[in-house]
Amino acid sequence: MSQLPDCTYENDAVLITPTGPTPNHTLYLSNIDDQKFLRFTIKYLYVFTKSVRIDILKESLSRVLVSYYPLAGRLRRSCVENDDRKLQIECNGEGAVFAEAVMDLSAEEFVEFARKPNSSFRKLLYRVEVPSFLDIPPLVVQVTNLVCGGMILCTAINHCFCDGIGSSQFLHAWAHTYQSQNLAILPFHTRHVLQPRSPPQVTFSHPGFTKIAPASDANPPKLLNIFNFLQSQPLVPSSITFSPAQILHLKRQCYPSLKCTTFEALAAHTWRCWVKSLGLPLSQPVKLLFSVNIRAKMRPEMPLGYYGNGFVLACAEAKVKELVALNMNHGVKLVKHAKSSITDDYVHSVVDMLEDITVATDLTTSLVISQWSKLGLEELDFGQGKPLHMGPLTSDIYCLFLPVVGEFDAIRVLVSMPQSVVDKFEFYMQEFDGVVENGDTKNHYEVDNLKMVSV
Repeated sequence: MSQLPDCTYENDAVLITPTGPTPNHTLYLSNIDDQKFLRFTIKYLYVFTKSVRIDILKESLSRVLVSYYPLAGRLRRSCVENDDRKLQIECNGEGAVFAEAVMDLSAEEFVEFARKPNSSFRKLLYRVEVPSFLDIPPLVVQVTNLVCGGMILCTAINHCFCDGIGSSQFLHAWAHTYQSQNLAILPFHTRHVLQPRSPPQVTFSHPGFTKIAPASDANPPKLLNIFNFLQSQPLVPSSITFSPAQILHLKRQCYPSLKCTTFEALAAHTWRCWVKSLGLPLSQPVKLLFSVNIRAKMRPEMPLGYYGNGFVLACAEAKVKELVALNMNHGVKLVKHAKSSITDDYVHSVVDMLEDITVATDLTTSLVISQWSKLGLEELDFGQGKPLHMGPLTSDIYCLFLPVVGEFDAIRVLVSMPQSVVDKFEFYMQEFDGVVENGDTKNHYEVDNLKMVSV
């Protein structure tokens, strides 16, 4: 089977509105929420072996939307018509989209098929026909009933509204409401804790960002634009699972001179393998961008349940030669340094810098990693058991660290790569003690250099 069978919709999609009164106002988006980098939906895919009652699922969604009322609102421009540089949430109770479908497939068949995301997965999420991203409801849900009595639950949550912690918080709140349980954490919707200072005070350098030059002022690029190169060709997903034993083996390459976390070791390893597989020029600068939770880093700490994007991107930088030639310790040190730089003062500097609408996330030479493996997403339970499978609906050039259902502390690394290099990437990812680890790059890297050209 190369494609999923089609979904059959027996009824039209409906809008689920909050079951009780909710505030009717506009909600400020922080400069972190409002980045163009985050103007997309986070799409989760769950497979359960037992379905739940759809009527109660809808009713519980309606009830939980009373607390999470912004998700029943709509994204709007805050200033001039057709100027989307600053957005806000119109909390109007318009509702979330809910669709129900059936598919001639069992949960076990799907999981076997779903070892890597497939373009046909998109049919598992109801497509809302609207003119632009701003018009898409912030929460779209599709439940697909399977022939075995199981179900697939897909959700799309607007990233401007919340981050991974927030989306996991909402999904668990929905599951608790389904089972008539009290919410463990109530959402805190006010975003003014991340308001910019007046006047703005940019007190740090922020290498993860760049200024967007007007088209008329743009000079020919001096560096290879990796982002454009990847976007210019067909990509295929690469999915590699690291067991706890393999992760420990990876971390031991840094001992005893350097202690590191699982994320630091796996992020540095993935970054190096990504760079090596692309065959970049040795003098090329490359960056690693990864999200860092700032809730406990702010002074005072952000309120419990803060319901917005509570992260900033940390940035590690290196030249290709030093990243691949030196042992893994070097990459880990760069990741650790990037993490440690995220402080209260640094976050305020980011927020103030983003007052400049010409500043954007620098994706041109960057690998972006998002960690889903510590959010509790795989623990979601509506009362019929935890999921058989949890993952993203699609794969792209952003790298995800995913939880592995039933394998505590295992991590699945998912990223899309050009077909021409995906085998090489997977080889490097699974080779922990190769010749590059001993510092000899000539036979292992330069000979295989793909001489990538700028596009």
